Amino acid sequence: MAGKIQTAAATNAAAKANGAPTIQAYIKSMKGEIEKALPTVMTPDRFTRIVMTAISSNPKLAETTPSSFLGAMMTAAQLGLEPNTPLGQAYLIPFYNNKKGVLECQFQLGYKGLIDLAYRSGQVSLIQAHVVYENDEFEFELGLDPKLKHIPTRGAKKGDPIWVYGMFKTKDGGYGFEVMSVEDVRENEKENRKGNKGMSNIWVKHFDAMAKKTVLKQALKYAPMKSEFLRGIALDETIKNEVAADMTEVPTEYIEPEYQIDEDGVIQDEPSSNELTDEEKQKIIESEIREAERESINVQ
Repeated sequence: MAGKIQTAAATNAAAKANGAPTIQAYIKSMKGEIEKALPTVMTPDRFTRIVMTAISSNPKLAETTPSSFLGAMMTAAQLGLEPNTPLGQAYLIPFYNNKKGVLECQFQLGYKGLIDLAYRSGQVSLIQAHVVYENDEFEFELGLDPKLKHIPTRGAKKGDPIWVYGMFKTKDGGYGFEVMSVEDVRENEKENRKGNKGMSNIWVKHFDAMAKKTVLKQALKYAPMKSEFLRGIALDETIKNEVAADMTEVPTEYIEPEYQIDEDGVIQDEPSSNELTDEEKQKIIESEIREAERESINVQ
Protein backbone atom coordinates (compact mmCIF):
# COMPACT_ATOMS: atom_id res chain seq x y z
CA MET A 1 0.00 0.00 0.00
CA ALA A 2 2.84 2.39 0.79
CA GLY A 3 4.17 1.89 -2.74
CA LYS A 4 0.78 2.75 -4.22
CA ILE A 5 0.60 5.92 -2.12
CA GLN A 6 4.03 7.04 -3.27
CA THR A 7 3.19 6.27 -6.91
CA ALA A 8 -0.10 8.13 -6.72
CA ALA A 9 1.56 11.13 -5.03
CA ALA A 10 4.21 11.22 -7.73
CA THR A 11 1.57 11.02 -10.46
CA ASN A 12 -0.38 13.84 -8.85
CA ALA A 13 2.70 16.05 -8.53
CA ALA A 14 3.72 15.32 -12.12
CA ALA A 15 0.29 16.23 -13.43
CA LYS A 16 0.44 19.61 -11.67
CA ALA A 17 3.99 20.18 -12.85
CA ASN A 18 2.92 19.62 -16.47
CA GLY A 19 0.90 22.78 -16.69
CA ALA A 20 -1.97 22.60 -14.24
CA PRO A 21 -2.43 26.16 -12.93
CA THR A 22 -1.95 27.03 -9.29
CA ILE A 23 -4.61 28.70 -7.16
CA GLN A 24 -2.64 31.95 -7.55
CA ALA A 25 -2.86 31.63 -11.35
CA TYR A 26 -6.60 31.05 -11.14
CA ILE A 27 -6.98 34.19 -9.03
CA LYS A 28 -5.09 36.31 -11.56
CA SER A 29 -7.19 34.91 -14.40
CA MET A 30 -10.34 36.00 -12.53
CA LYS A 31 -9.31 39.67 -12.26
CA GLY A 32 -12.01 40.81 -14.69
CA GLU A 33 -14.76 38.98 -12.81
CA ILE A 34 -13.43 40.27 -9.48
CA GLU A 35 -13.53 43.86 -10.76
CA LYS A 36 -17.17 43.46 -11.86
CA ALA A 37 -18.17 41.95 -8.51
CA LEU A 38 -16.47 44.39 -6.14
CA PRO A 39 -18.12 47.56 -4.82
CA THR A 40 -16.47 50.84 -5.80
CA VAL A 41 -14.87 51.26 -2.37
CA MET A 42 -12.44 48.40 -3.04
CA THR A 43 -10.12 47.96 -6.03
CA PRO A 44 -9.53 44.55 -7.63
CA ASP A 45 -5.79 44.90 -6.99
CA ARG A 46 -6.37 45.38 -3.26
CA PHE A 47 -8.80 42.46 -3.08
CA THR A 48 -6.38 40.22 -5.01
CA ARG A 49 -3.54 41.12 -2.63
CA ILE A 50 -5.77 40.30 0.36
CA VAL A 51 -6.61 36.88 -1.08
CA MET A 52 -2.96 36.17 -1.91
CA THR A 53 -1.99 37.11 1.64
CA ALA A 54 -4.64 34.74 2.96
CA ILE A 55 -3.04 31.90 0.99
CA SER A 56 0.42 32.81 2.26
CA SER A 57 -0.86 32.85 5.84
CA ASN A 58 -2.68 29.55 5.45
CA PRO A 59 -0.98 27.40 2.75
CA LYS A 60 -3.73 24.78 3.08
CA LEU A 61 -5.98 27.16 1.13
CA ALA A 62 -3.80 26.53 -1.92
CA GLU A 63 -4.55 22.82 -1.59
CA THR A 64 -8.32 23.24 -1.76
CA THR A 65 -10.11 22.45 -5.02
CA PRO A 66 -9.89 25.42 -7.41
CA SER A 67 -13.66 25.42 -7.94
CA SER A 68 -14.48 25.71 -4.24
CA PHE A 69 -11.76 28.28 -3.58
CA LEU A 70 -12.88 30.50 -6.45
CA GLY A 71 -16.47 30.09 -5.32
CA ALA A 72 -15.63 31.26 -1.79
CA MET A 73 -13.43 34.07 -3.11
CA MET A 74 -16.12 35.38 -5.46
CA THR A 75 -18.70 35.18 -2.67
CA ALA A 76 -16.53 37.49 -0.56
CA ALA A 77 -15.97 39.79 -3.56
CA GLN A 78 -19.67 40.10 -4.37
CA LEU A 79 -20.44 40.92 -0.75
CA GLY A 80 -17.61 43.47 -0.69
CA LEU A 81 -15.96 41.85 2.34
CA GLU A 82 -12.26 41.40 3.02
CA PRO A 83 -11.50 37.74 3.79
CA ASN A 84 -9.01 36.60 6.44
CA THR A 85 -7.94 40.06 7.59
CA PRO A 86 -7.84 41.62 11.08
CA LEU A 87 -11.11 43.40 10.22
CA GLY A 88 -12.91 40.10 10.85
CA GLN A 89 -15.38 40.63 8.00
CA ALA A 90 -15.15 37.19 6.42
CA TYR A 91 -13.09 34.00 6.33
CA LEU A 92 -12.02 31.43 3.75
CA ILE A 93 -11.74 28.14 5.65
CA PRO A 94 -10.39 24.83 4.27
CA PHE A 95 -12.47 21.76 5.09
CA TYR A 96 -11.54 18.17 4.38
CA ASN A 97 -14.45 16.51 2.57
CA ASN A 98 -14.22 12.88 3.57
CA LYS A 99 -16.70 11.73 0.93
CA LYS A 100 -14.74 13.29 -1.93
CA GLY A 101 -11.31 12.87 -0.39
CA VAL A 102 -10.37 16.50 -1.08
CA LEU A 103 -9.94 19.81 0.67
CA GLU A 104 -12.69 22.31 -0.10
CA CYS A 105 -12.94 25.99 0.76
CA GLN A 106 -15.90 27.29 2.75
CA PHE A 107 -16.98 30.94 2.96
CA GLN A 108 -17.83 32.20 6.43
CA LEU A 109 -19.22 35.58 7.42
CA GLY A 110 -17.46 37.31 10.28
CA TYR A 111 -19.19 39.24 13.07
CA LYS A 112 -18.08 42.60 11.68
CA GLY A 113 -19.00 41.58 8.14
CA LEU A 114 -22.52 40.85 9.32
CA ILE A 115 -22.76 44.32 10.88
CA ASP A 116 -21.36 45.92 7.73
CA LEU A 117 -23.98 44.21 5.56
CA ALA A 118 -26.74 45.30 7.96
CA TYR A 119 -25.72 48.95 7.83
CA ARG A 120 -25.39 48.81 4.06
CA SER A 121 -28.99 47.68 3.80
CA GLY A 122 -30.03 51.18 4.82
CA GLN A 123 -32.73 49.91 7.17
CA VAL A 124 -30.98 50.13 10.54
CA SER A 125 -29.60 53.11 12.45
CA LEU A 126 -27.89 51.08 15.17
CA ILE A 127 -26.76 47.49 15.51
CA GLN A 128 -24.70 46.07 18.37
CA ALA A 129 -23.82 42.84 20.11
CA HIS A 130 -22.19 42.36 23.51
CA VAL A 131 -21.04 39.65 25.89
CA VAL A 132 -22.36 39.92 29.45
CA TYR A 133 -20.06 38.87 32.31
CA GLU A 134 -20.89 37.68 35.81
CA ASN A 135 -20.09 41.00 37.47
CA ASP A 136 -22.06 43.13 34.99
CA GLU A 137 -25.49 44.54 35.78
CA PHE A 138 -27.84 42.97 33.24
CA GLU A 139 -31.62 42.77 32.96
CA PHE A 140 -33.98 41.90 30.15
CA GLU A 141 -37.71 41.34 29.78
CA LEU A 142 -39.78 39.93 26.93
CA GLY A 143 -43.46 40.32 26.19
CA LEU A 144 -45.52 43.36 25.15
CA ASP A 145 -43.09 45.80 26.79
CA PRO A 146 -39.62 44.33 26.12
CA LYS A 147 -36.67 45.82 27.99
CA LEU A 148 -32.90 45.44 27.79
CA LYS A 149 -30.40 46.97 30.23
CA HIS A 150 -26.68 46.27 30.42
CA ILE A 151 -24.17 48.13 32.59
CA PRO A 152 -20.68 46.57 32.28
CA THR A 153 -18.63 46.30 35.44
CA ARG A 154 -15.92 48.88 35.92
CA GLY A 155 -13.80 46.53 37.98
CA ALA A 156 -10.83 44.58 36.71
CA LYS A 157 -12.52 41.25 37.46
CA LYS A 158 -15.31 40.67 34.95
CA GLY A 159 -16.08 37.08 35.91
CA ASP A 160 -17.09 34.43 33.41
CA PRO A 161 -19.23 35.21 30.36
CA ILE A 162 -22.86 34.24 31.00
CA TRP A 163 -25.01 35.95 28.37
CA VAL A 164 -24.65 37.23 24.80
CA TYR A 165 -27.11 39.62 23.19
CA GLY A 166 -27.63 41.39 19.90
CA MET A 167 -29.88 44.38 19.26
CA PHE A 168 -30.90 46.71 16.45
CA LYS A 169 -32.78 49.95 15.93
CA THR A 170 -34.39 50.82 12.63
CA LYS A 171 -34.49 54.27 11.09
CA ASP A 172 -38.23 54.51 11.65
CA GLY A 173 -37.86 53.92 15.41
CA GLY A 174 -38.43 50.19 15.62
CA TYR A 175 -36.12 47.94 17.55
CA GLY A 176 -35.52 44.35 18.55
CA PHE A 177 -33.06 42.18 20.44
CA GLU A 178 -32.14 38.57 21.13
CA VAL A 179 -30.50 37.17 24.26
CA MET A 180 -28.75 33.81 24.48
CA SER A 181 -26.95 32.17 27.38
CA VAL A 182 -23.36 31.13 26.76
CA GLU A 183 -24.52 27.52 27.11
CA ASP A 184 -27.09 28.05 24.34
CA VAL A 185 -24.46 29.63 22.11
CA ARG A 186 -22.13 26.67 22.60
CA GLU A 187 -24.97 24.24 21.91
CA ASN A 188 -25.85 26.13 18.73
CA GLU A 189 -22.24 25.90 17.56
CA LYS A 190 -22.21 22.18 18.34
CA GLU A 191 -25.38 21.56 16.32
CA ASN A 192 -23.92 23.40 13.32
CA ARG A 193 -20.54 21.70 13.49
CA LYS A 194 -21.47 19.19 10.76
CA GLY A 195 -19.32 16.29 11.80
CA ASN A 196 -16.39 17.93 13.57
CA LYS A 197 -15.68 16.41 16.98
CA GLY A 198 -14.56 19.49 18.91
CA MET A 199 -15.13 23.23 18.81
CA SER A 200 -13.23 24.64 15.85
CA ASN A 201 -10.17 26.76 16.48
CA ILE A 202 -11.84 29.88 15.10
CA TRP A 203 -14.41 29.54 17.91
CA VAL A 204 -11.73 28.82 20.50
CA LYS A 205 -9.64 31.83 19.45
CA HIS A 206 -12.50 34.24 18.71
CA PHE A 207 -15.32 33.04 20.93
CA ASP A 208 -16.69 36.51 21.68
CA ALA A 209 -16.87 37.51 18.02
CA MET A 210 -18.40 34.20 16.90
CA ALA A 211 -20.92 34.31 19.75
CA LYS A 212 -21.92 37.86 18.79
CA LYS A 213 -22.38 36.77 15.20
CA THR A 214 -24.60 33.89 16.31
CA VAL A 215 -26.92 36.05 18.40
CA LEU A 216 -27.02 38.87 15.84
CA LYS A 217 -28.20 36.47 13.16
CA GLN A 218 -31.03 35.49 15.47
CA ALA A 219 -31.92 39.10 16.32
CA LEU A 220 -31.90 40.25 12.69
CA LYS A 221 -34.53 37.67 11.80
CA TYR A 222 -37.00 40.17 13.26
CA ALA A 223 -35.59 43.20 11.42
CA PRO A 224 -37.24 44.54 8.23
CA MET A 225 -34.16 43.93 6.11
CA LYS A 226 -33.93 44.15 2.34
CA SER A 227 -33.59 41.05 0.18
CA GLU A 228 -29.93 41.88 -0.61
CA PHE A 229 -29.05 41.52 3.07
CA LEU A 230 -30.95 38.26 3.39
CA ARG A 231 -29.15 36.84 0.36
CA GLY A 232 -25.83 37.76 1.96
CA ILE A 233 -26.79 35.96 5.17
CA ALA A 234 -27.75 32.89 3.14
CA LEU A 235 -24.17 32.67 1.82
CA ASP A 236 -22.69 32.20 5.29
CA GLU A 237 -20.92 28.86 5.82
CA THR A 238 -21.45 27.69 2.24
CA ILE A 239 -19.28 25.82 -0.24
CA LYS A 240 -19.80 26.74 -3.88
CA ASN A 241 -18.18 24.84 -6.73
CA GLU A 242 -19.23 27.22 -9.48
CA VAL A 243 -18.81 30.93 -10.17
CA ALA A 244 -21.74 33.09 -11.26
CA ALA A 245 -22.73 36.74 -11.50
CA ASP A 246 -24.92 36.09 -8.45
CA MET A 247 -23.35 33.56 -6.10
CA THR A 248 -26.67 33.02 -4.31
CA GLU A 249 -27.88 31.25 -7.46
CA VAL A 250 -25.07 28.68 -7.31
CA PRO A 251 -26.09 25.44 -5.57
CA THR A 252 -24.60 25.01 -2.11
CA GLU A 253 -22.65 21.84 -1.40
CA TYR A 254 -23.35 20.45 2.04
CA ILE A 255 -20.55 18.29 3.37
CA GLU A 256 -19.83 16.25 6.45
CA PRO A 257 -16.19 17.20 7.00
CA GLU A 258 -13.83 14.79 8.72
CA TYR A 259 -11.81 17.75 9.93
CA GLN A 260 -11.45 21.45 9.38
CA ILE A 261 -8.39 23.67 8.95
CA ASP A 262 -8.80 27.10 10.48
CA GLU A 263 -7.64 30.47 9.18
CA ASP A 264 -4.18 29.89 10.68
CA GLY A 265 -3.73 26.53 8.98
CA VAL A 266 -4.27 24.53 12.17
CA ILE A 267 -5.92 21.14 11.56
CA GLN A 268 -8.93 20.46 13.78
CA ASP A 269 -9.92 16.85 14.61
CA GLU A 270 -7.74 15.29 11.94
CA PRO A 271 -8.38 11.56 11.66
CA SER A 272 -5.52 9.40 12.89
CA SER A 273 -3.99 6.82 10.56
CA ASN A 274 -5.95 3.95 12.09
CA GLU A 275 -9.26 5.70 11.36
CA LEU A 276 -8.87 5.22 7.59
CA THR A 277 -8.91 1.79 5.99
CA ASP A 278 -6.69 0.92 3.02
CA GLU A 279 -9.76 1.10 0.80
CA GLU A 280 -10.58 4.61 2.03
CA LYS A 281 -7.00 5.74 1.51
CA GLN A 282 -7.05 4.37 -2.04
CA LYS A 283 -10.28 6.24 -2.80
CA ILE A 284 -8.69 9.48 -1.60
CA ILE A 285 -5.61 8.90 -3.76
CA GLU A 286 -7.69 8.06 -6.83
CA SER A 287 -9.81 11.18 -6.28
CA GLU A 288 -6.68 13.36 -6.10
CA ILE A 289 -5.35 11.83 -9.32
CA ARG A 290 -8.65 12.43 -11.14
CA GLU A 291 -8.71 16.03 -9.91
CA ALA A 292 -5.15 16.62 -11.12
CA GLU A 293 -5.94 15.07 -14.51
CA ARG A 294 -9.03 17.27 -14.90
CA GLU A 295 -6.97 20.37 -14.09
CA SER A 296 -4.36 19.38 -16.68
CA ILE A 297 -7.05 18.89 -19.36
CA ASN A 298 -8.67 22.25 -18.60
CA VAL A 299 -5.48 24.20 -19.33
CA GLN A 300 -4.67 22.42 -22.61
